[in-house]
Amino acid sequence: MTYHLDPITEQLLKDMGEDISDLEEAKRTSRTTVTRNTKIKRATGQLGTAMARKRNDPLYQRMVKYRELYYKYRNMIHKKYGARVRSKARR
Repeated sequence: MTYHLDPITEQLLKDMGEDISDLEEAKRTSRTTVTRNTKIKRATGQLGTAMARKRNDPLYQRMVKYRELYYKYRNMIHKKYGARVRSKARR
């Protein structure tokens, strides 16, 4: 699979002067139109997270910890109520 950076993301990287070579964005087709501001907000979030990970920020560690807990509890809820709501979802 080939990866390409979005042109807006490339420009943001150039403007910031940061070397974040590990950030790659998959090129894929989508049926939705994304505005320039949305792309900038998305890229800013991705770049911020990548920079925090690179600098071993304690806030990043906390974010990862709670994200793992979120998925754990979400899966527990799905397991508990999955059979009950599956029939409702099919209606």
